[in-house]
Amino acid sequence: MREDNNQNRWSLSARRIALLGSVAMIGAAVAVAGPSGHHPFVEQALAAAPASQTQGPAGFADLVAKVKPAVISVRVKLDEESNAYAPGAENLPPSLQGTPFEKFFRQFGPDGNPGGRLQHHEITGVGSGFFISADGYAVTNNHVVDHARSVQVTTDDGTIYTAKVIGTDPKTDLALIKVDGKSGFTFVNLESQVPRVGDWVVAVGNPYGLGGTVTAGIISAEGRDIGAGPYDNYIQIDAPINKGNSGGPTFDTNGNVVGVNTAIYSPSGGSVGIGFDVPAPTVKMIVAQLKEHGTVTRGWLGVQVQPVTMGIAESLGLKQARGALVDEAQPDTPAAQAGIRPGDVITAVNGNAIKDSRTLAREISGMAPGSSAKLDILRKGEAQTLTVTLAKMPNDTQKVARADESDQSSSKGVPHLGMSVAPAGDVGGAGNSGVVVTAIEPDGPAAEHGLQSGDVILAVGGKNVSSAADLRNALSEAKSEGKHDVLMHVKTSDNTHFVAMPIG
Repeated sequence: MREDNNQNRWSLSARRIALLGSVAMIGAAVAVAGPSGHHPFVEQALAAAPASQTQGPAGFADLVAKVKPAVISVRVKLDEESNAYAPGAENLPPSLQGTPFEKFFRQFGPDGNPGGRLQHHEITGVGSGFFISADGYAVTNNHVVDHARSVQVTTDDGTIYTAKVIGTDPKTDLALIKVDGKSGFTFVNLESQVPRVGDWVVAVGNPYGLGGTVTAGIISAEGRDIGAGPYDNYIQIDAPINKGNSGGPTFDTNGNVVGVNTAIYSPSGGSVGIGFDVPAPTVKMIVAQLKEHGTVTRGWLGVQVQPVTMGIAESLGLKQARGALVDEAQPDTPAAQAGIRPGDVITAVNGNAIKDSRTLAREISGMAPGSSAKLDILRKGEAQTLTVTLAKMPNDTQKVARADESDQSSSKGVPHLGMSVAPAGDVGGAGNSGVVVTAIEPDGPAAEHGLQSGDVILAVGGKNVSSAADLRNALSEAKSEGKHDVLMHVKTSDNTHFVAMPIG
């Protein structure tokens, strides 16, 4: 079967080649047909076509000549210590202990160095960047200069300068560097608007350390979440970018920077026409803070949220699966002080619609600590507006302690869900609110939707539960109202979240 498929593929390729060849032959025939060198039909078509259709694309040469001097190669050096063992050390790998090699490695270390000293290996990395001011400020990626011992930049004319790192932001993978002692650099501007899907773009960088290289393409998509961080909002481009392009700019046809090349999708390690850029408006905001403070401070609301799925939307009576569902407003946070409660759905921030939990995170993080924000929420189907004063995002947000898991038994079961529960107050360490899942059927509906023994069900359908009877009553009431799913507020050992449980 595989051979037949291969033959079919070759046959198809042959037909394609043959078709192209026949077109070429027809073209040759046309070329000699008419007295003026064209077939009369072709002459009529050329005469009727607008001039713009008979000319080739203008190209990007003028644009490249304008912006390329602002693009730089960024070369960094850093030290890496080898994982060597000192002579006589007792921390040899178990695989070496008791073998003929043990004496050798105790004397020389695993790298064969007399004295067994830690060896320092100098590593050189190459990326790209671009000047944003005449006095030497330049943008690149955080991962290009992270842990750099020294930074050098090379301009388009081959001049090498020493640069220093002004500040970095790992969460958006951006960094600001500066060349001191010189001014008059050619620089480019950051665009304030995100380009449209389908717009032409030109990427400039230093792939594989080859030197300034230019590629062109279009905006393929926007708002991409590639799982790189909590604030992913990448522009996707199809202009080829490769390793070494990191930190380089992508330009629109006006010569303004619309994005910073940051990541590629590459099964092979090279470009497959799927690259990701940090949008210029984000770059502008981050760079301004790095220039002033060297770090980035973000607004903080203090909530745990999750996306609104179709099941959750139906259980809440929402027409669309949009917004961010609040799992928990952490104690002593802006959210708790503003009155935000579990089960609230945040639909807008300062009038900007919230599509999902990531949109909420980006909106809040883009605001300054101490600023006020108006949150549009849905609470039990009713629209409300709350005003919250944001705090500064902690460096390490600690999780609130959760109820310990328990496997105590209960004689009362919950029909149709495949689990048994007990009042939380009867289970040590579970607290006094809700009911604890004490046993669960592996193939039951509850298990299929992620519930586990030890989980605490706090509320069902917006109503607090404290016993198996409360749970059954809440399920029966939701079913009598014609609902196919009911929303359960569940506390686990890790967090608090909502589960849309089918009951139809």
